[in-house]
Amino acid sequence: MKAAKSGTKDGLEKTKIAVMRKVTFLHRKEAPGDSEEEDTGFLEVTVSDMKHPPPELGPMPEGLSPQQVVRRHILGSIVQSERSYVDSLKRILQDYRNPLMEMEPKVLSARKCQVVFFRLKEILQCHSMFQIALASRVAEWDSAEKIGDLFVASFSKSMVLDVYSDYVNNFTTAMSLIKKACLTKPAFLDFLKKRQMASADRVTLYGLMVKPIQRFPQFILLLQDMLKNTPKGHADRLSLQLALTELETLAEKLNEQKRLADQVAEIQQLSKSISDRSSLNKLLSSGQQQLLLCETLTETVYGDRGQLIKSKERKVFLLNDMLVCTNINFKYVGQLEISSLVPLGPKYVLKWSTALPQVQVVEVGQESGAYDKDNVVIHNAGAKKHAPSGQASHNKVYLGPPRLFQELQDLQKDLAVVEQITLLISTLHGTYQNLNMTVAQDWCLALQRMMKVKEEEIHSANKCRLRLLLPGKPDKSGRPISVMVVFITPNPLSKISWVNRLHLAKIGLREENQPGWLCPDEDKKSKAPFWCPILSCHMPAFSSKALDLQPGHAACPLLEAQP
Repeated sequence: MKAAKSGTKDGLEKTKIAVMRKVTFLHRKEAPGDSEEEDTGFLEVTVSDMKHPPPELGPMPEGLSPQQVVRRHILGSIVQSERSYVDSLKRILQDYRNPLMEMEPKVLSARKCQVVFFRLKEILQCHSMFQIALASRVAEWDSAEKIGDLFVASFSKSMVLDVYSDYVNNFTTAMSLIKKACLTKPAFLDFLKKRQMASADRVTLYGLMVKPIQRFPQFILLLQDMLKNTPKGHADRLSLQLALTELETLAEKLNEQKRLADQVAEIQQLSKSISDRSSLNKLLSSGQQQLLLCETLTETVYGDRGQLIKSKERKVFLLNDMLVCTNINFKYVGQLEISSLVPLGPKYVLKWSTALPQVQVVEVGQESGAYDKDNVVIHNAGAKKHAPSGQASHNKVYLGPPRLFQELQDLQKDLAVVEQITLLISTLHGTYQNLNMTVAQDWCLALQRMMKVKEEEIHSANKCRLRLLLPGKPDKSGRPISVMVVFITPNPLSKISWVNRLHLAKIGLREENQPGWLCPDEDKKSKAPFWCPILSCHMPAFSSKALDLQPGHAACPLLEAQP
């Protein structure tokens, strides 16, 4: 009888795993809102809660080892987390999407509803099927203790990556549409507020819709805990390791897509903040600019004695050919209600922008090779104007609080003098109070300690201080003015990232690193080269225009690498 029951359970398990594998969603690539009627290209699978109740972990049996108890608690966390996640997906569809689709008069068109809730039904289907198999594993946990292979079977399929990728890529667009609807349609804003107030946990629509982006990192943390408490030789250990690899790969791909989507959104937000008539706005709107890095940095301004005058947060954008610095405005006049429902994000005010080849990174103590001292005047950005040209304050670069490198040099000179004094003291024939070798050696040790502290301060300042030399307007005499801008990065790794990416971006702008086709404009002026396949060869050719043969060149692009 036991063998028969065991066989029945095994058969049920295999059947459910087969259901997971055989329910294939027929997928075709389609942008959200391509048609008025919702046709996402997936076969809808309805999972009944009556036939397939959610998984539930039974009472804990006696005689379990401490490690088994921990694994059982982790399984309970997985079950509870997945149930909460599926409930959240259902809430989005039942409390928001369906009422908006059925509402008359409509506050959000069917097309816009498709964009906002794109791929949520398919994500719910994936996890509903996962719950069916998870319920079976939970029921058999105390006898089998296996969960890793279920994650592999459920989330290693390309269909899962497809639906989540579509959702992640569309998330920024969906949020932008919700923001715009809140600003322009009071009925839609009122609908969101009422739905939030009616829910027991008061979670907003944004709070629910961000959960699919957070789901796989949550799975990874739970499985990492499970693996830590799974001994070597356990039947589930290899499956858990494989499941973690699959989920981490999937999460990495989704994170990269989210990063790219966020970069596009940042450029769009920056473009909106700049005057429509400016040349920078036209460049950003052309779609040719690539955002390499953007971060909130703290700009610091120092006085002529190295004292900190002021500091302010700036949003700095590193584009493929330009560095842009903006002020950040988080004030939402008359939009507090909307900001409590969906993040509005900051508004940017352009402070300055500079072509990348003209930007120089200057480390503390390395100013000598950064500019021509005889022909360039350095000004501190944001500080008061320097003294007239006849005074000695010209060509000084102030290093921050205090002038660390200069002070270190002064200490080194003082130590050399004290060492000479020590040698002279050693030649004295008489004995004098406070003028002996012991006192002289104490002076040397004290200066050495001060030098060590100063070196540590310089090292610490360099770790997070990004100093940039930017071009300014020439002075009245025509001499070029360079402006020193100092940013404090959030951490040392951030500074390293900025320095490296600035360097690589400038290398990428060199002519030899920009292959492309020179295309003449209508006014016969040459445009910048645009990207093209690798140039294989070119040959003389003749074009006939008004029966006159004119010499020219024809190029043959190499589309694929040839052996």
